Amino acid sequence: MVTQRASFYLCLLVILITQATAEPDDQYPVCLSRGGDYAPNSTYHTNLNTVLSRLTSNTQIDYGFYNSSYGQDSDRVYATGLCRGDVSRHTCLTCLNNSSFFLLKNCPHQKEAVGFGGYDKCILHYADQSMFSYQDSSFRFYFWEETNVTNWDQYSYVLNQLLSRLRVKAATSNSNLNRKFAAGNATVPTPSSQTIYAVVQCYPDLTAAECNDCLIGAFSEIPKNCNNRSGCGVTILSCNFRYENSSFYEPTPDTITLQFSPQGSPSPTPSITSNSSESTYHGKSSKSQAVNAKYVVAPILFFVGLLILICIYLRVRKPTKHFESETMVDDEIKLVVSSQFDFDTIRVATNNFSDANKLGQGGFGPVYKGTLFNKQEVAIKRLSSNSCQGNIEFKNEVILMSRLQHRNLVRLLGFCYESEERLLVYEFLPNKSLDKIIFDPIERAHLDWKKRHKIIEGIALGLLYLHEDSQQRIIHRDLKLSNILLDADMNPKISDFGFARLFNADQTLLNASKIAGTYGYMAPEYARHGKLSTKLDVFSFGVVILEIVSGKKNSGFRIGESVEHLLSFAWKNWTKGTADKIIDPALNNALRDEILRCIHIGLLCVQEKVADRPTMASVILMLDSHSFALPVPLQPAYFMKNSCLSVIQFSGCSSVETGSNEQKSDSADVSANEASISSLYPR
Repeated sequence: MVTQRASFYLCLLVILITQATAEPDDQYPVCLSRGGDYAPNSTYHTNLNTVLSRLTSNTQIDYGFYNSSYGQDSDRVYATGLCRGDVSRHTCLTCLNNSSFFLLKNCPHQKEAVGFGGYDKCILHYADQSMFSYQDSSFRFYFWEETNVTNWDQYSYVLNQLLSRLRVKAATSNSNLNRKFAAGNATVPTPSSQTIYAVVQCYPDLTAAECNDCLIGAFSEIPKNCNNRSGCGVTILSCNFRYENSSFYEPTPDTITLQFSPQGSPSPTPSITSNSSESTYHGKSSKSQAVNAKYVVAPILFFVGLLILICIYLRVRKPTKHFESETMVDDEIKLVVSSQFDFDTIRVATNNFSDANKLGQGGFGPVYKGTLFNKQEVAIKRLSSNSCQGNIEFKNEVILMSRLQHRNLVRLLGFCYESEERLLVYEFLPNKSLDKIIFDPIERAHLDWKKRHKIIEGIALGLLYLHEDSQQRIIHRDLKLSNILLDADMNPKISDFGFARLFNADQTLLNASKIAGTYGYMAPEYARHGKLSTKLDVFSFGVVILEIVSGKKNSGFRIGESVEHLLSFAWKNWTKGTADKIIDPALNNALRDEILRCIHIGLLCVQEKVADRPTMASVILMLDSHSFALPVPLQPAYFMKNSCLSVIQFSGCSSVETGSNEQKSDSADVSANEASISSLYPR
């Protein structure tokens, strides 16, 4: 197989690139000049090494798509790694690691480069700007087999039919976890019965429509560069395809197989079979030139009868009560990638929503543990009829979460809307939400500082992905401890995206039409005036850091006869030089300097003015590098000099700042507009 692959010719058609020497034979590094050069041992060089090391050592992701960024401003480095959908995680990481080594060796000064490892097992790309756009048409990578086919018209027809089916499957199927990948084969009806093997793949964070368009663009290169070739491949960074006349991928249960009937015409009708649950279509045989009349009349009579029955049904059926949002939701959701579950499947999975399977209760409604037919455990959120969240929030969460793929974001597996039922199906996380541990005097003793720091970093990486590294920039709007779920290894995953908002890359500030989120975690410019930016999430993250470090609720706590607000308490002790009072006693002052640095970062995030708060990219640098100097924090928002708590949240103070007359007790965890507060924990 290696000898055969080594016989491939390599052709590069790249705008503004310089060619690099490939070594060894299965490595193809390509140096791009469009990003300019960086100086040896510069900040960009250091950031590049850091981001590549992070990406190639990531053992959390198991679906072959890695993305990361590091640094800030002009020294920021973005990197993505995509492995072919059939390769194992170990093979994938080995391939990316090798590509990283040879890219740095062959492209020692270029800010942007692309590496193809293991022939086409993995693609590694780094640059000085975000690369999440399938419309990047300036790059083309080709390779082809030197062997020609004898009947290209017939061969290409079968190939196009196969690629078309694979394109649809890759763009719309969610059966391969988070991989937008499809593989299959088709037999050309010639005397030799040649079989074509092919794979297609898109970046997992593309939408179904974007993946579809990208692959169509890649297929359009076939007449230009693959004519008469028995094997060929084209890569457009965010999608690619490859075909050969011998198998080169590992078969999966849903591999597609197409069978064509032998005919003299170069356009045979396919007979399609599949190992999956897809439909089977049978083409016309060459023996069926004369058709018996009974085989024509019978289907016609059946069709006419069916039409009559449908008409009768439409005339006599009673008006059906439709769920008010069903049409609206269907129009926008049916194009997303997430799988749609039928209600009976979910009902069986949860044992008819039994109390024994109930994990918790949130503003959205109850959350249940379920077990699907394939034994996969899931968490299912069921919208209550009296839920404070409605059609918009449900649609918003489905559409957004289907596009987001990151190890620190909870993964949406699918959804269901039938009649009056709306449900979201998520990966099951066996540990509790973070608030259930941090605020429990017994449970939080099991979270040492190493684990807490890992959680803080994970949340920061998830927010950075939302703000800058995902295909679409997103503001979460409701970041809080109850919306941070923990997996079996205590890795944090941000959840509840019902109030999340998209914003354009060139936008820095939006005006929200309504305030949504949780008081106490809201930045003042948003709570008072509806000014919305990524700095809202930064503010919330600062509150989260202080809660994790102190083990105290932002909603207030008592010290003797007085009631303290966490931000005021932290600021007063920081300025007095008594910051040790902020630290949770359960931590026993372990790694004190690192803990104090996190308190410092938290105070920087909750400053009154938007411009004074750091970006999440800067926060990552602060957390990672102790050599990164921290500015002096200014007084936080909602600072109270006396024991009266925040006017936004608690009784005993005026509510004039929010324009609301609603008051909440000092023990409540309150959401604006009664936003969802999900509590997930195992039974």
